[in-house]
Amino acid sequence: MRVSRSTVLFGLALLLAIAALAPAAAGAVGTKQRYSTHTASAILVNADGERVGTAQFTQRRDGKVHVLVTVVGLTPGLHGIHVHAVGACTPSFAAAGGHFNPDGLHHGNHPGDLGNLRVPESGRAQLSVITGNFTLSAGHYSLFDFDGSALVIHAGEDDLVTDPAGNSGARVVCGVIQD
Repeated sequence: MRVSRSTVLFGLALLLAIAALAPAAAGAVGTKQRYSTHTASAILVNADGERVGTAQFTQRRDGKVHVLVTVVGLTPGLHGIHVHAVGACTPSFAAAGGHFNPDGLHHGNHPGDLGNLRVPESGRAQLSVITGNFTLSAGHYSLFDFDGSALVIHAGEDDLVTDPAGNSGARVVCGVIQD
């Protein structure tokens, strides 16, 4: 069977037209996707590298992020808890950098400030916070920027005022936030 040159050219033109429409169709699917929830998590370890807890991050349909932290083995009392700017916990917890703070705000207003974790005598604690201060999606306030983010728990109470970390003391627990 012999195919004419005009039939071949028409077929190629049709394929090019379909290829040109494919990104628009994919964008329509992507638009729907941005309204679904996104999740991330972190395995929390102490300074000895022992697993002591988890953190779950769920971006809700309204854009806010629910943070659920469960941890064991901490001393009783209040412990500052923050999202830090770098997704690293090794070779030391200092690798996590400062607080997640893309706008350079004063402490107490950093998007990564999560307040204090209250640990009872049992040493087991849970913190549940809903925040609109950061996102798991792309953008200026994304925890998934070029160097990622980490969750850090400090030895002492965060006074929610003093720069740069609220006088909350040493970093005692760290976990890299991963999607």
